[in-house]
Amino acid sequence: MGVPVGSALSGSGAPFYRGPMRASAAVLLIALLATLGATPVAAPVVPVVHDLAQVHLDVSFNPDGTYQIDLYSPPEWLLTTLEPLSASPSATLLEGEPRERRLAELAPVLAEWVWIIFDGVRLEAKPVYIGPLEAPLDPSSEPMVGIRMEGVIPEGAREFSWACGVCWDAYPILAADAKGTTVTHWVDGPGESGKLSVAELTPPSRWQVVKTYLGLGFTHILPKGLDHILFVVGIFLLSTRLGPIVAQVTTFTVAHTITLALTIFGILSLPSRVVEPLIALSITYVAVENVFTSELKPWRIALVFGFGLLHGMGFAGVLSELGLPRSERITGLLSFNVGVELGQLAVIASMLLLVGWFRDRAWYRRRIVVPISLAIACVGLYWTVTRITGA
Repeated sequence: MGVPVGSALSGSGAPFYRGPMRASAAVLLIALLATLGATPVAAPVVPVVHDLAQVHLDVSFNPDGTYQIDLYSPPEWLLTTLEPLSASPSATLLEGEPRERRLAELAPVLAEWVWIIFDGVRLEAKPVYIGPLEAPLDPSSEPMVGIRMEGVIPEGAREFSWACGVCWDAYPILAADAKGTTVTHWVDGPGESGKLSVAELTPPSRWQVVKTYLGLGFTHILPKGLDHILFVVGIFLLSTRLGPIVAQVTTFTVAHTITLALTIFGILSLPSRVVEPLIALSITYVAVENVFTSELKPWRIALVFGFGLLHGMGFAGVLSELGLPRSERITGLLSFNVGVELGQLAVIASMLLLVGWFRDRAWYRRRIVVPISLAIACVGLYWTVTRITGA
């Protein structure tokens, strides 16, 4: 029997906005402490991986009046998300066949946390684990596994929406109607998605694509891109003059724009297990160099360009073909890149507001630049090690 979505989302049994929001708040607090020069004790935060979405959704409205929903995610993420919600959670980190069996056992746990909604009425979800994907959508991406939910579309239903209480980052829905029309729709974390027409899907307008990917680019920096934030802060701290900051940011922008485009269009690809440790190492280098020099050197520009190439590959992991509308790839790519730049400028503006008042003081370098740079270096070094070892 269907449940009115209002009661489903607001009742005492609704699991929205609990653990995930606390976790996000904790990460943001650590980010703030690290940026403001916290001691190395604050450094061991969860390594950042450049996947904007830990899940993605395929939704099909079939000609026979049924629907099929496939939720895909990295197996580690799915296991660590669902395990604490089960009646008898296991603390053992499983691999191989034992992990597959455990994920199959945990699939029903997802039912309480997802909302399948037609015309404002929630239907019962019956998740079934379908195992690993046969081939990754992106050759450089991590392996993914899937959970499937099927059912009959209520007679006369006109609109579909969805919500997932354990999905706290933005993620895409790739929807297909009975006529074969496909659209990409982004959901803002644990909130309810927008309404999709069951009978005939309408592709988003160009302006909708611009707004969506501009926002995704900005939020990938603020507040979700802690490693990019620390890199930009490292750039900011090199000198008290505006010229070196502008030169580095411009160089970084040109470089990551190049590799972002090359990667998105399939010309260049490196696995994330290679890119992510190098990005972390770039953060460490920039921070350490700040301790030993206060002037922009030619090699610094060359290195920032090289680091920008790496960060561009990290950004590209966000914009795999799944999440970028094929008919609006250029528009989406440019909008995302502009959003990233706005996020970086916001980081620099924030630093100016926080410490810019003291840049002409004799003690600025000793009390501000060196302690913050050392804290950033510790975070970057920690991420480098954990991304290499997978710890």
